[in-house]
Amino acid sequence: MSNFVYGRLSATSGFTATVTTRIAGKPEIYRAIPFRLYLSSVMNEQLYPSDHSIGLPPYELIATNEPPCPAVGQPTHDWAYLAATHLIGSPAKTAIAAILEETGKLAGADRAWMFEYSDDLLRFRNTDEWVRGGVSSHVDELQQTPVTMIGWLHQWLVAGKAVMINDVARLPRPARALQAEMLRQNDKSVLCVPVLHEGRLRGCIGFDATRALRRWPIEEIHQLVRCAKLIGIARYGRTQTYGARDDAGAIPSAETDPVVHLHMPGRTRGVPLSSIVGLRSAKDYTQIWLKDEAAVLDLRPLSFWIGLLPKANFLRIHRTAVINLAHVTELDRHSGPTKQAWAVRLRRAGETWTVSRPYRQELRSRLGI
Repeated sequence: MSNFVYGRLSATSGFTATVTTRIAGKPEIYRAIPFRLYLSSVMNEQLYPSDHSIGLPPYELIATNEPPCPAVGQPTHDWAYLAATHLIGSPAKTAIAAILEETGKLAGADRAWMFEYSDDLLRFRNTDEWVRGGVSSHVDELQQTPVTMIGWLHQWLVAGKAVMINDVARLPRPARALQAEMLRQNDKSVLCVPVLHEGRLRGCIGFDATRALRRWPIEEIHQLVRCAKLIGIARYGRTQTYGARDDAGAIPSAETDPVVHLHMPGRTRGVPLSSIVGLRSAKDYTQIWLKDEAAVLDLRPLSFWIGLLPKANFLRIHRTAVINLAHVTELDRHSGPTKQAWAVRLRRAGETWTVSRPYRQELRSRLGI
């Protein structure tokens, strides 16, 4: 791993350093911090991680594909080895509890946890937790909870990104529901790593810091990523290996027509997923067309919904639009003045919806034409 540092002069904050962390030649994290803070950090590498929170962004995204192995002689435990010893010798449920305790202690966390999704990714529930002495436990809460509550986080997890929340109090507005829950649990900083199996999001493991702000080192984040991959194989892949998956307590599939909740001005409303005809960006909000009424305004951005809606039913056709394929009534491949534009017509949505060039092939494939 190597760091490249670029400096620039800001009229409001003085000289800042943009630190780019590269591993195997690929950018991992970009962050801008006051130059004096960067200089102090390189001169004193023994600073506690929480000391670096000042000047850091509220959250950072970390790629989880092929994290590097620990360097030979690196003064740390190999978390993946510890995880493997538990997963080989114990049932997945028992092993996961032991992994959370060991990694939580090694990382200096106050709480280590795991939650898992329902098969349709519309609900989640807490499954396992380790807490340091004197720290509150919340494993019995948030059972079969709508994913809309963590929608801001979910959009990154489903994209395979780990999320390092450096300061819960400074999360962006679309994360308000998640922020309120984290503050209720007295979280100051939170690390979230997706648990995937065969490319599909199944759950999430992570750490909480409740006593002080904390930023976990990139090496420890990659260690936890490797643990998450092993947990994904053991927890969700044993059907093929042993003939029966360790599924005790798994969330049952949702009802035939699951409900999602719209966050509208002054109220929250549940609507059947199948009733959503299409969605369009309205700057920081989203217009949602429903099959039996006019469009309504949801107070969250389109990116929130792109991460939430099941890919089997919904397709992005434009940078600012997503449609429900079940409501497509017509595809016009000779639309517009030039007769070269593409547009779809949706049931009860009125005007046609433009299909951008990058999304045309996928639309044809999904419609079977």
